[in-house]
This record gives sequence, C-alpha cells and structure tokens, in this order.
Amino acid sequence: MQSFRRPILILLLVNLLVGLLTFRNYGLSWDEPLFYDYADSLRYAYSPREWFSEDFDLEKAYGISGSDHANRGPAYIVLAQPLVSALEAFGADKASAWHLVNFLVFQLGVYLLYRLARRWMSVPAALAAAALFAWQPLLWGHAFINPKDPPFLVFFLGAVCFGFEMIDSDSRKFPKSLALAAFFLGTATSIRVLGPLAGLLVALYALPRFEARKFKRLALYAALSLLVAFALWPYLWEAPLQRFVEVFGFMSDNPTRLQVLFNGQIYRADELPRRYLPVLLGLTLTEPVLPLFSIGVFIAFWKKIKSHSVESRPPTADDLALALWFLIPFAYVLIRKPPMYDGYRHFLFILPPLFLFAGFALEKIFAVAKNGRAVGAIALLLLAPGIYGSIQLHPYEYAYYNSLAGGVGGAFRRYETEYWLTCYKEAVENIDAPGGARLFVKREPYIAQYYAGEGVSIRDYRAEFGSVQRGDFVLVNTRTNEDLKTFKDAPVVTQIGRGGAIFCEIKQIP
Repeated sequence: MQSFRRPILILLLVNLLVGLLTFRNYGLSWDEPLFYDYADSLRYAYSPREWFSEDFDLEKAYGISGSDHANRGPAYIVLAQPLVSALEAFGADKASAWHLVNFLVFQLGVYLLYRLARRWMSVPAALAAAALFAWQPLLWGHAFINPKDPPFLVFFLGAVCFGFEMIDSDSRKFPKSLALAAFFLGTATSIRVLGPLAGLLVALYALPRFEARKFKRLALYAALSLLVAFALWPYLWEAPLQRFVEVFGFMSDNPTRLQVLFNGQIYRADELPRRYLPVLLGLTLTEPVLPLFSIGVFIAFWKKIKSHSVESRPPTADDLALALWFLIPFAYVLIRKPPMYDGYRHFLFILPPLFLFAGFALEKIFAVAKNGRAVGAIALLLLAPGIYGSIQLHPYEYAYYNSLAGGVGGAFRRYETEYWLTCYKEAVENIDAPGGARLFVKREPYIAQYYAGEGVSIRDYRAEFGSVQRGDFVLVNTRTNEDLKTFKDAPVVTQIGRGGAIFCEIKQIP
C-alpha cells in the first residue's frame, strides 16, 4: 500500500510548492471579506465562558453580515479558522492566510479523488486523473479564493470515498472509515444542504451488498453525520429541524436578482436558458476532459453489458453511484432552472465523477500505449492545456476558457470572466496617483480598501456618485460589461487583464 501513496505524494508536493510560491498573489474575492468576518465571529458560539454569561446571545456569532450568512453552513470556516489564526500569528495577512488554507484543503480533495480512483484503476491512470483534476485552471483558481464551493466539493468527495470504504470493511468492530465518513458527510451537510446526497450515493452502493451488519453501519453513519452537522452549525442549535427545513427551502430557491452575461446577452440569474450549465462545462474545462469522460462512461457500462466479469471493474452499483453523483444535480439544473451566477461555482461538487470516468478512459489508453515513455508523453499532452492556461492567466486561473471559446480573450464580452473582482488587488497596488487621490470604486469598495496605500482614499462610487470631481479616479470591473456603462469616454490609466480580456480598469475623470 505504501508504494501506491508515493506517486500521489509527488503530485501533492509539486502542488504545495507552487501554492507556497504564489498564494500571496491572489486578491480577495467578492464573497470573502464578510465571510471571514463571519468566521471570526463564530468563535463566540464555541466559547464556554460566553455560554455561561448572563447576556449570551447566539446572534452575536453571526457577525456584521448575519442577515446574509447566519443560515449559510459554516462548518469549513469553523474548522479552518484556528489554522488561519496560526498563520496570521506567523506574520501572514488575513487574506493570504485564508488563501493558503483554502488551497491546502483543496489538496486534500486531490488526494481523496486519487484514493477513490485507486479502487478501480491502476496507479498511472488514477494519478493522471487526479492531476487532470488538480490542474484544471478553473479549479486551481477557485482553490485559493473560494472558501465556499471547493470545500464543499472536498467534504462531499470524502463522504463518498470513506462511505464506500465503510461499506466494504469486513471488520465487525467500529471501523475507522465509519468515523471518517460521518465526519465528512456531517461537515458537507453543514456547508451546503445538498450534502446528504453523498449519503444517498453511499446507500445506493450498499444495496447489492445487503447485510444487516452493513445497514446498521449506514444507520450509525447517518446518526453521527447529523451530530457533526449540528455541532458545526450554530444556526441550527435553537431549532434544528425547523431551521434545516427553512434553509433547505431557501437554498433550493436561492432568490437573487444578479445579472449574468451569457453568450453576449445579459440575463437575470433566474432567467438563464437551460443550456447555461452544459455550455459552460464545455467551455471552462480543458479540452480533453469531456471526451475522456464520454469514453470512460462507454467503457464502464459497455463492459457490464458485454460481460459479467467484475475482476477488474467495480460492480454496476459503483458505476451507477458515480453517474448519479453527476446526473442528479445536472438534471435538477436542467429541469428546475434554479438561479445561477458566478459561472457554475455552486455546482463544482459534480465535477469529480467526470475525472473518475476519465480515469477509466486513461486506463484503457495507457494499456494500449504500454511503453512507459509513451504513457508519460500522452499524460503530459493531456495535462498541457491546463498547465499552459494556468500560467497564462495567473493569478486569475478561475477565469479560464478553453480554445472552443477562443480562450479567455474570445470569451470576453460574451461570458463572465473575472466575475469575483480579485483584480482589484493588482489594480490598486499599481495605481499611479498622487498623494491624497480619491479612488471611487463601483462595486465592493472594501476589497480595494484592503490593498490601498495610505496615499489613496477609497470611496464608494454608488453611495457618493454625486461627489465625483475632475481629477478623481474610478475603479470599475468588466462583470456584465459594467466598464462600458461607467464614464465610458474617460481615459484609462490602469488596466488589468490577461489573454486579451480586460478584468478591471481605473479611469481618471477629465
């Protein structure tokens, strides 16, 4: 077993080295500052001293954005916050500390995908699938700046991985995989209410292996998961069932009036066409992913139809569970058309099955190639688009579009690119403005404020529009082409972009 771990350790060490060299390059995203304030405030809920004080009020645990974040499951930030505090104690600024921790958690997801893949395929195929997953520019970028969706992906993946291992365990004692599976499922549930879907996939996997002992494990798995979710979600403490149902209904509807640029048109988030998710999947993953996925699905199910042998392939329930992991949420989006925005970041958790099925295709391709050098060359060729795209876009990898869209330059003005405003960091740090200059920020000025030097006064454009004067500077992003609507003819003094796309720019009022 030790030999199986070495290749994935090499991949993880390479990722860690790159992450340590670059994590300070990433700017705060739209959602981060208030979410991290929520993380700091949550310490109040876990303080025994506060529990026994006369004025204990759980509302204090939700921070200044309680109306927006109280009902958002905080499990990840509860678990990550102590590590972030430790990094801050060693001199890291808050944003960079969170970005590094976020990235480290994503590496756990890379390992879990490899571990799950090794159930069914050789080391080279599993490693290539894990590398293809890890080096997707979309995922690599989100891994740093997104404390919501990649952590949900990781804990959902862990719930499935350890859940399968729990079912397979022959031990009549309390298996370690049961504790791990319950921890990951409970944490996933406390991040997103879709977490229990992972438990349903594990139950489906258990069906062909019917034994009373294993179904007792499932019951214990569910009970322990609920305890973990409850412990990591203070909002539920006062009325667990009522509030969970309330949150489930709210998140299923996800009411928002945000505007989204899609195929050159601006839609409201709740009015997007059904093709939104399929099109973006095709344009934002590197070119090899979907062809490999399609081939892998064919290989997985064709062998089951053609032969009853399961010596080198998992039982049909395995394939079905992996397929439903992707298909259930995908079908939900197509049928129900829930509001979507910021690409498909809320559905990043459906991506692991694509890479697992791609691994089945890679297994076949490597078997045909046979020669070690040929296998390495094929793997490098398949990984090259992601590596090149990440280098070209850094530190905006999540804005990636593949060659079918003409790259990020071809997607510009047609699809959202750098929609989370992380470019504010680079723009503010590179502004050439005299001391005392006023910089009016069109959206989320608190991001610019974090990076502004003492000589620049950050102002809220929307709140103080009437006070903009000649010589003032305006920072505007290109989300939904906002730059074209804001002082369109004013000269641009600073422009941030990559690959032919503009992400944000600073204009000076003439």
